[in-house]
This record gives sequence, C-alpha cells and structure tokens, in this order.
Amino acid sequence: MKSKQMPENMAEYPVDLAHPNRTLICGLFEETVDTAAGKRKFYTYIPENLENCSPCLVAAIPAVADLETYIDQSGLAAFADENRLFLFLAVSEGNQWKPDGSDAEYLNAVYVAVQARDYYVTMQDNIYLCGIEDGAYIAQQAAMQMSSEWSALISLGDIAGDIKLSERKSGAREQGDVELAVEARQSQLPVWMLISGETENNQKAIEYWKKQNGTTKEEFSGAGCDHIWMPDSVRKYNEINNEETSQVRVKIAETAFHIDYLRLAWEFAKRTRRHRSVAGKALRNYKDPIACGAEIHTMEVDGMMRTWYEYVPKSCTPDQKWPVVVVMHGRGGSAETFFDLSGMSVVAEERQFIAVFPQAGIHQQKKDGLKNILLWCGSYQDKPINDVTFIRAMLEDIEGRLPVDPERRYACGQSSGGMMSDLLGYTAGDLFAAVAPWSALRSPKRMFGSYEKGKLFTPTMFLYGDRDFLSAGTEPDAEFPFSLSTEVKEIVREKLEELDIAADDYLTWENAPIIWYTYCNRQGIPMVIVGKVSNMVHANYPEESWISYDQFLSRFKRGKDGTLYYGGKKVTFDK
Repeated sequence: MKSKQMPENMAEYPVDLAHPNRTLICGLFEETVDTAAGKRKFYTYIPENLENCSPCLVAAIPAVADLETYIDQSGLAAFADENRLFLFLAVSEGNQWKPDGSDAEYLNAVYVAVQARDYYVTMQDNIYLCGIEDGAYIAQQAAMQMSSEWSALISLGDIAGDIKLSERKSGAREQGDVELAVEARQSQLPVWMLISGETENNQKAIEYWKKQNGTTKEEFSGAGCDHIWMPDSVRKYNEINNEETSQVRVKIAETAFHIDYLRLAWEFAKRTRRHRSVAGKALRNYKDPIACGAEIHTMEVDGMMRTWYEYVPKSCTPDQKWPVVVVMHGRGGSAETFFDLSGMSVVAEERQFIAVFPQAGIHQQKKDGLKNILLWCGSYQDKPINDVTFIRAMLEDIEGRLPVDPERRYACGQSSGGMMSDLLGYTAGDLFAAVAPWSALRSPKRMFGSYEKGKLFTPTMFLYGDRDFLSAGTEPDAEFPFSLSTEVKEIVREKLEELDIAADDYLTWENAPIIWYTYCNRQGIPMVIVGKVSNMVHANYPEESWISYDQFLSRFKRGKDGTLYYGGKKVTFDK
C-alpha cells in the first residue's frame, strides 16, 4: 500500500449528505508530529467509508519493518477494516527503537496529534496503544509515562529492557482540544500482553501493571489467556464515575506477530474506554447503544440525513405517558459516543423516562479544513443548518410512535450540546419544561444562523468546571459570586434580567465537588442554577446526568397552554 500526503484543502472534498459523518478521505497518509527532538513521521490509515468519531489504535510496528509493505502483509489494514477504526502507525528512526524514553515520548505525542480536527475526527480521549515485537517495549514505556490517558495497552512481544518509569512532568499539555491530566499522576490501565516466557523483564512488566491496577492475588485463566488478574473490588471508591475495570491479561506463546493475537487482544481492550471526568480521566466499560437496547432512527431534514438513538426502558409501557430527555453530544462527538459518555440511559432506566440521543449537523470549523465536523447549529456551503428544526421534527416523529408526556420534555447536553440545549430553552420553550446545559450556554458567536426568542422562559441548570477553557473565567468577578467567561456571563445576566433577579440575590451551598448558586423567583422557585464543579476541565461525567434529572429537570412541567409548574405549583412571572 502506497502512502500519500494529507490534502492541502479539505474544503475541496464534498460531503455526502446521506452519510454526513463519514470521513472524506481514505487510505494511508503520512503525517508529522512535534517531539522534543524535532518532527517525526507517523502514518494514518483510514478505512473506506469509515465514520468520524470511531475508535483509534496507535501501533508501534517492528523497527526494521517497511511500513508500506508491512501494513498489508501483517494484516493490520484488514484488521482496521474489519473493526472500523482509525489506525495510526508509529515508525522507528534508523531501524531501531530507542529505549531511552524518547521513542515513548514520541508515541505519546502521536496520541496528542491524532486528536486534531484537520483531516478526520477520532473518538476523543479513547485511543488504544499497541506495540508489536520490539515495539512492545516502547509501547510499555509510553503507557507507563501516560497511563491516565490511554484506554488500553496491547503489548505483543517480549520486553527487551528493564522496566523503569520515566515520570511525566507536571503541568497540563494542550494541543487544540486536547487536555491532558494536570498532575503527573498514574492510573489504572487495561493491559493485554503476549510474551514467549516469564523472563525477568517480562515479569517486571507484569508485576508493574498488577500493582498499578490494584489486582487481587487470585489468578484466573481463559479467554485465550494463560494468566488473568482482576482489579480488587470494582467500584471500591466510586459507584457512578470511575469503574475500575482494569485487568492484566497474559498469553504465553511464540511472539512472532500474527494478526490473530491482535484480534484476541482487541476483543478485550475495546470493552473499556477513557472519559474526561472530575480531576482527570476515568475508565468505564463501554455502553454500546444497540447492545444496551437502544434503537437507531434516521430521517431527512432539509436535505441532510439525520440520526438519533432512542432508549425506552421496558418499564415505560404504552398504557401511560412518560417524560422524554433529549441528550446532545459535544463538538466532534456523536450520538453513539454520548450515549456511552453521558450515562443517561442508566438514569432513564432507574427513573422511568425515554432518553433520546440526537446527532448534530455538520460544520467547517477551520478555513480549508474538514467540512463535516459534527456541530450543533453549524453551516454547510455558507448556509446555516437549523438544528432546532431537526429537533422539532425528531420529537414530532417520536411522539407519533412512543408514549411521550408532552408536559415533561427536557433537554441537556455538553459543550456544543450544552449550547444547543440552552438554545432550545431560549427558542423552544413551548416544547421544553426545563434545560440543563453542561460546559456551555447559548452562543450567538459560535452558533450559525439567527434564532428568534420564544415567548416562554425555560428554567436552566448550568454546570461547568472551574478549569473549563470555554466557560470559566480567569479572575474573580465583581458582579457574580462565580467567575465565567465573558460570553457565558452575558447569557446568565440575560436570564436573570428577564426574571428581574439581581446578580447578588442568590442562595449558595456546597456538596463536593460542586458549589451551587441558585437564583429563585419571588415564589422561591429555582429558575436559574449555576453549579461550579471543582477541579474539572471542559467535560462532563455521568453523575451530572443524575443531578440534572433528579435535582432539577424532573421537578418542572409545562402545561399545554404554556403554563410552567414546579413540584405541582404554578410558576408566576410577575415582576
């Protein structure tokens, strides 16, 4: 397979509006990444008709391998095709991998580089690491340097050198939208190793990961592996956010690479994904929408095929009406990934409501760049995409088939999805009784097209991280008790002015990690709530889904005549 250069102008590539989320290019491409020693090459393989926001695997191939020959002969390209994933191939310099830590840093730099949005959109923060033959040692080093970032490690070869952890430097490293953990800390990581025998270095690596993952002394075998160690007490520390799912699996066999070893390892590794969360990134078992019982639906709106998932708990029987929560992903995400990331389907199961996960329209974010980044209220060919029209059409379709209570419709979302949920509150209060944006509010500067304000005010709960690059302010605020970016602050002020509530007329309390600021109307009903999440970047975590529904959304109803109720009490808007 011959490699080629990335296109200079992605804007030349048309978008298939019947499949708006497909990658616009396919094949093998050469890319470069900046390292401490200078620029290094790596190679990107994109299967034909791959969807953006798919899983991705970074693989350190054998040092002496000729990449263009190896990708085909090894079966790696076919593996990526089978599993519908991005494949990133790291190559050595001088036909040898360097054990001094510089090549490990190169692999970690590739992690950062592949999350850019110039030519494709990977599944952000869910990147798997693989080392093949002598590349296994380098992959091990890279994972040890940055175990809080990778989703799993697949090590297919004997460990050639002594295992010594090269500590990461403190301080956040950012590139575009990539935010790495602020502290130089280590965390658990699922590990699948192929070794030829229990040599000293192999054993050191195994013992390192057993300790790192907090495994039990009890040993198992099966699933094609000779040794399996389980993490001690899954959910030992946290029931909602940080499922400690890391296992250490070891297979002993000839270590000459065969693609079947990677297939076996991938069946294990792909179960776990890494998500941004409070004070870092958490591992959680992947929730596939279809496997969890959701159904995928499509409809054409304004010439573009639109997609959403519906999750209807079995307890939501057709003999009565049930609430519906519309849950919207962030920029570059997808309905599938946010089903997993938000955890809202679990809330729906426990609280008995219908959860709907729509997929955004497209947008060209950078000049000459990718034309189909998924973004709410974006544009295509200089024409705004009206996603409010899509949401209205989607709800009309859903309510023609499912037992939805029209008085209990709610919306929430993160980042661009937070903007969208707040926009729905702003312009579609006739549909929604309350909204809960996360990490962002309505943004006239970032959302394309103009939207007329609705006649009805929609109660809003806004959650953001105190280290959120988009929403958090950098200095104490003289007007508000919390610090917000200028644009977000303007939207909060606008909401309070509409209700005639002063910026200093609030109730506050703290239940870690959130400090709450609540603005009530003259009846004492909370109409605007701001929750500042301590030590969190631009992200959200499953507990926010529970908080938003239990503490806010579910308490409101919107009557057919537009009357708003809180806990059964009519809300008045007298000033």
